[in-house]
Amino acid sequence: MNTCRLLLFDLDGTLLRSDKTISRRTCNALQNCREQGILIGVSTSRGEQNALTFIRELQPDVLIVSGGALVKYHGEYIYKAEFSGEETRQMIARAREVCGRDCEITIDTVDAHYWNYKIDPKKQDESWGDSTYTDFEDFHENSLKMCVEIFDDSLAERLCVELPDCDFVRFSDGFWYKFTKKCATKENAIREMGAVCGIRTEEMTAFGDDYADIGMLRLCGTGVAMGNAIDEVKAQADLIIGSNDEDGIAAYLEMVLNL
Repeated sequence: MNTCRLLLFDLDGTLLRSDKTISRRTCNALQNCREQGILIGVSTSRGEQNALTFIRELQPDVLIVSGGALVKYHGEYIYKAEFSGEETRQMIARAREVCGRDCEITIDTVDAHYWNYKIDPKKQDESWGDSTYTDFEDFHENSLKMCVEIFDDSLAERLCVELPDCDFVRFSDGFWYKFTKKCATKENAIREMGAVCGIRTEEMTAFGDDYADIGMLRLCGTGVAMGNAIDEVKAQADLIIGSNDEDGIAAYLEMVLNL
């Protein structure tokens, strides 16, 4: 940690406990890191609007959202990988052709999160940011990310083939798959951010738990898997710490920083 200049945290399953809160102990540890000159970053597959509760709480120096499609440094946009409105329309059409017209879809734009949800997401997770309901019948806004709920693995693979210009990742805690620009991954976002900020990847420590975090953990100088991480993440990490419900991050930071 003597050479660490930036800590990068995934949110769900990593910095957030199962109840979607950040523990006081973890907040204190992050504040101590700041006091020692270490920057704090969030790197999440959530869109910015869906992470606002935690962004306001953490005030991160670096923000990577929508799976790497959008990057902010000290509140200023420094990288954006968008689909055009026509590309977005075609992606939605492909998803409906392959998975059925009633499949649930979410779209992140720079300013909003759209969803043809059957149940209001805030009834399931109070921390969830605002989602705008739409039936996607005439949707053609520029977008950062599309997620599709797909219960059949074969249909997911077929949609991946139908959208060859997209990066395709499954979330392990359900049946949702994310599609972003091929270049829009957490690791590519980190490279873009590092070039602007003057921070080398070997000076970064990243924490994660799911498939979308693997590239980030492999890229950064130290890749840390949570105790609750999937096996594939643990296999690629430099070390494994306690789970998100055991203050694993706080315990690790306290140990390495002698707090």
